Amino acid sequence: MTLSVTSRDDAPGAPSPDGDRHDRDSVPAVAPPRRRRYRGIHAPWYFVVPAVAVYLFIVIVPSTRGAVFSLTDWNGLGTDWSWVGLDNFFDVFGDRSARAALTNTVILAAVTMVLQNAIGLAIALAVNSLVKSRYVLRVIFFAPVVLTPLVSGYVWSYLLSPNGAVNEFLRGIGLGGLAQDWLGDPDLALYSVAVAIIWQFSGYSMVIFLAGLQAIPDEITEAALIDGAGPWRMFRSIILPLLNGAIVINVMLSLIGGLKQFDQVVAMTGGGPGTASETISTLIYKNAFLFGEYPFSVALAVIMTVLIAVLAGVQYRLTLRKAS
Repeated sequence: MTLSVTSRDDAPGAPSPDGDRHDRDSVPAVAPPRRRRYRGIHAPWYFVVPAVAVYLFIVIVPSTRGAVFSLTDWNGLGTDWSWVGLDNFFDVFGDRSARAALTNTVILAAVTMVLQNAIGLAIALAVNSLVKSRYVLRVIFFAPVVLTPLVSGYVWSYLLSPNGAVNEFLRGIGLGGLAQDWLGDPDLALYSVAVAIIWQFSGYSMVIFLAGLQAIPDEITEAALIDGAGPWRMFRSIILPLLNGAIVINVMLSLIGGLKQFDQVVAMTGGGPGTASETISTLIYKNAFLFGEYPFSVALAVIMTVLIAVLAGVQYRLTLRKAS
């Protein structure tokens, strides 16, 4: 008996090698997709142009013109002016009220920066727990941020008046000796304004710290608890280093806000008594719109801008270096 061996290629219905080659040759090659090339400016930059144009028109151009006019004797209304060089800046540094305003501004910014962030961090740690009322507490602590600073200032001016709610409360609990003229005492006026600012914006710092806390992986804190880390050890060695980004943002925002503070000061003290709570912003407003000293005010505004830029830059570099 003869056995016939049929190969796979000779089996009925099996495609022949020549047919496969013919099919491969007949299939058209698919060209790879071409990358779309943009000539000139890339398309996404077109969407930035309107915003940049508005920013240049509203911020850059007026700021540049102000810096130029700080070197002139322009009265703010007419078209006649002449160059005076740095005389306006010499007048600013030689003025006692300007030096007092500069000192008060730095003190106010330092106090609000430290206490606002410390209180905001404490609140964030508290409402980040698993208590049932944590969402309600977050809304309550953030509610003052929604108020305008001017309204907040008027509310606190009523609370801190000689017959206001704060003094009446102290008298009601038998601590009438602690009642003060909070806004009329030169030694207390600036710090009373700081209290109003801290009360309003601690909730803002809380939100940023809370976002940083919720970004910390649970595995890290659980591993620390298993290793026996206590609350203080957990905060100092784990939570605080992982919050460096939130700390940098909060410290910079609170510092800049304190250096350019205006609304609460105007609403609560108007810069008084005397110059006890005068800031650079309030002094600029008074000299420009009340006394007509436009060259002096513009020079003072340039000094404030440089001061904010330098202090914010130094703070950012120091905080970022510590974070890294």
